[in-house]
Amino acid sequence: MSTEATTTETTPSHFLGNYLIKLYCGNDIMKDIVLWRRKKLSTMIIVTATVTWVLMEVYQFNFLTLMSWLTISVVASIFIYSNMLTLLGKEPQNLLRLELEEETAVRMAKTVRAWIEKSIKWFFIVSTKEDWPVFVGVMARLLAISYVGNCMDFLTFIYIGILAGMTLPLTYNKNEDKIKRCMEWLREKYKRFYEIIDEKAIKKIKSRILNENEKEKKIE
Repeated sequence: MSTEATTTETTPSHFLGNYLIKLYCGNDIMKDIVLWRRKKLSTMIIVTATVTWVLMEVYQFNFLTLMSWLTISVVASIFIYSNMLTLLGKEPQNLLRLELEEETAVRMAKTVRAWIEKSIKWFFIVSTKEDWPVFVGVMARLLAISYVGNCMDFLTFIYIGILAGMTLPLTYNKNEDKIKRCMEWLREKYKRFYEIIDEKAIKKIKSRILNENEKEKKIE
């Protein structure tokens, strides 16, 4: 394998991109939801997120109050449903048999662990690799998130994230070629801008530091 191919695989941008592809494409249910192949489930997620945001942000419901009312609704619905079946002479389902399978719990734990490990590895790759364009891009994104955080609360940020996660993949899937061409154009512009900065500023700073070090050595 060539050195160039190895470098490409270990860059933070490719690392994050490959991870997101595996996250969406590796999980069939997740892929079907974000691409709206399971319209009922996708619609339910959007409606639930919207209702939660409206109740907590517009009507100022407390989270504990909201969860209490939700639990009351679920328990009351199950109670009424079971008693209606009894009155109709039908045997209600034994809900006590419901349990979380060990395989499912282990799979969930492994998924969370893999996500945490990949996130930590990505942070170290960004910090240790001498790739200035990627480093500057990551810092710019984090500063943008910090600025957005000052403009809205965490719940609104999560709600917008859910809406984006349910609409952007579908939009990308329908306009993949156009988006790729646009991204290539932006990448070329970014590279040219970085080359100009590197030539006019960074290289001059490095040369000055080297010259000063050489002068100090000669004086010693």
